[in-house]
Amino acid sequence: MEATKRIKKERKYFIDWLRIGLIISVFFFHVGMIFRPEHWHVNSEETFAFLDPVMWWLHLWRMPLLFLVSGIGTYYALGRRTSWQYVKERFRRLYIPFTVGFFLLVPIQIYIERIDLYDSLWSYYPHMFDNGPYPVGNISWHHLWFIIYLFLISMIVAPFLWLTKTAAYKKLRVRLIGLMSRKLGLNWLLLILVGSQWILRQYWPDSTHALINDWAYFVYYMLFFISGFMLFTSDKLIEALTRQRRLYLGQTLIFTVLLFTLRYILPPVEYLVDVSYGITEIVIALSCGLTAIGYFKAYFNKENKYRKILNEAIYPFYLLHQPVLVVIGYIVLQWKISTGFQVILITLISLVVICVLYWYVIRLWNPLRLIFGLKMKRSKPTKAEIQEESMQLQPVVERTDFK
Repeated sequence: MEATKRIKKERKYFIDWLRIGLIISVFFFHVGMIFRPEHWHVNSEETFAFLDPVMWWLHLWRMPLLFLVSGIGTYYALGRRTSWQYVKERFRRLYIPFTVGFFLLVPIQIYIERIDLYDSLWSYYPHMFDNGPYPVGNISWHHLWFIIYLFLISMIVAPFLWLTKTAAYKKLRVRLIGLMSRKLGLNWLLLILVGSQWILRQYWPDSTHALINDWAYFVYYMLFFISGFMLFTSDKLIEALTRQRRLYLGQTLIFTVLLFTLRYILPPVEYLVDVSYGITEIVIALSCGLTAIGYFKAYFNKENKYRKILNEAIYPFYLLHQPVLVVIGYIVLQWKISTGFQVILITLISLVVICVLYWYVIRLWNPLRLIFGLKMKRSKPTKAEIQEESMQLQPVVERTDFK
């Protein structure tokens, strides 16, 4: 009993709260997509140019940090599982929700975007695979790209998990943690991140989320995942990061200013501009993530009666949020009301719809719990479930995972 209490006390609550905060931020990010000048699935007639730089900056670090947190969660959730058990768990928690979402959630969004071409959603389905990949054709996984990327990364990592039990790996990990626990030592990660992208973006320069032409960014996200698994599960490193959080915040601010001033201070040499922006964006991605982890550890490493509820709900929330936003956005944008009211109504109505669907439908019915990546409800918890509940962390996608 004392051991169980000690493990629960040591749970990394700040990771749960960081994960919850990131997914909620994804929701508001996509609300913003409706009102920015760039084309999205539904768009307001009135747009706000100031959203472009803000959302550009947010986009640089949100998803890399989610992959890093996913790596942390995987480390703790792995526990005593074998590689095969881990693969089966990833299949159930990631691949099944992805597959069902691909056929049930994504078509709603494409249909709404192209609603003038079809009489109904039902009439759209026979054309689901027309004309090849989106945006030219109808084949897409939209916001579920994160789920399939995480699943594939998990499958790539799984065969090598046995190495984490070897003496050589443990020795290497200790040395890396010692190096990166020094003052601003985590910046050593930039060598790997920048080096990989300098090589790969020559061939795959754009972030497409389509996998087949997105290998530079796929490797980029995988490196964040591996970093989370290998390094950010060390109490020594996390404590050092927490002490240095203001330094990483300062680094974030400096490179954010640089990001928005580069075009004014660089000579108009295309290669130089591209390289400078690329490096600056990677530094911001890492710095913002480190700053967020440090501050959440300092101020949010505590239990709360709503944490467990939110931690379970956040994965279905991610799966539902974009199709709900697209449908509600399409409806509200037809109303002759001010843009400000449109923003408020789209946000509030979408939140209510998502919460009602989860609380009164999804969480109560086991087939839907399976589809949305949740554990099955039983009248009595099994011994394995009791032990897992006592673990320090769950995988990010067990409770969440997430555009």
